[in-house]
Amino acid sequence: MGGDSTPGKHSPSGSVRMIEKQNLWVSPSYVMNHFGTSGVSVATATGITHPLDVLKVRLQMQLVGQRGPLTGLGGLFLQVVKNEGPRSLYLGLAPALMRSVFYGGLRLGLYEPSKYVCELAFESTNILVKIASGAFSGSLATALTNPMEVLKVRLQMNPNSSRGPLGEMRKITSKEGITALWKGVGPAMARAAALTASQLATYDESKQVLTMWTPLEEGFYLHLTASTIAGAVSTIITAPIDMIKTRLMLQQESRSLGAYKNGFHCAYQVLLKEGPKGLYKGGFAMFARLGPQTTITFILCEKLRELAGLQAI
Repeated sequence: MGGDSTPGKHSPSGSVRMIEKQNLWVSPSYVMNHFGTSGVSVATATGITHPLDVLKVRLQMQLVGQRGPLTGLGGLFLQVVKNEGPRSLYLGLAPALMRSVFYGGLRLGLYEPSKYVCELAFESTNILVKIASGAFSGSLATALTNPMEVLKVRLQMNPNSSRGPLGEMRKITSKEGITALWKGVGPAMARAAALTASQLATYDESKQVLTMWTPLEEGFYLHLTASTIAGAVSTIITAPIDMIKTRLMLQQESRSLGAYKNGFHCAYQVLLKEGPKGLYKGGFAMFARLGPQTTITFILCEKLRELAGLQAI
């Protein structure tokens, strides 16, 4: 995505970029490798960090509509393991992995062609172009995979459910209608746009700055440093939107939830009844998950791209 896969600080020439653009659209193997490496890396990172995602959702649903002391990440972890068993930390794993393959493949995979289109249109690859490319790819990927996200959070909040993903889908569609699978899609798209824009643009830009101003060159330590920075930035930006998305998706499942009309109404109600801190419920768990997930995703994706003969991000 703009950097050479070999050590050094120079970007590819225009002719090389044009060849890559042609390959992106013409060669089936290039397209498969391009989206496949993204999907596999995101799914692997999701599987490793899934227990933290379960805890994050539980933390976001604490004291809905109320102010008061909140259970911390460590306390909730012990409580869940004691009352529900270790397996409950993997509730919703199947739809999470399924979503990760498609969502991850599209979210990361569309970033590069989106950036190339912007480069052709505006003759620039500055930070604003990277943000716009990330926002577009993230929001489109989420719009297409929102049903799997709804299934995931519903299962994560139902430790006693024995229906599984397909059974849960049948229950949702029969009781709430097919459109219920797109509950929270607005905040989910906003969150994905903000996440992908902040994550990919920060990672992309950090790599350029680090190679320019530090001794780091293309390789593991550059990827580790840039992905850590990207994980921190994306968590701070997306935590409130993620909390709102979770509340909307679980509206039917939680008796304590009021009738949120949309994302803005949900945010207003949370600020009014729970205070500004309410928007960051589960924020630490989100950072504990998103930080390592971002690092694993980018390091693995870079390695897979290298093995597939693709250019580094």
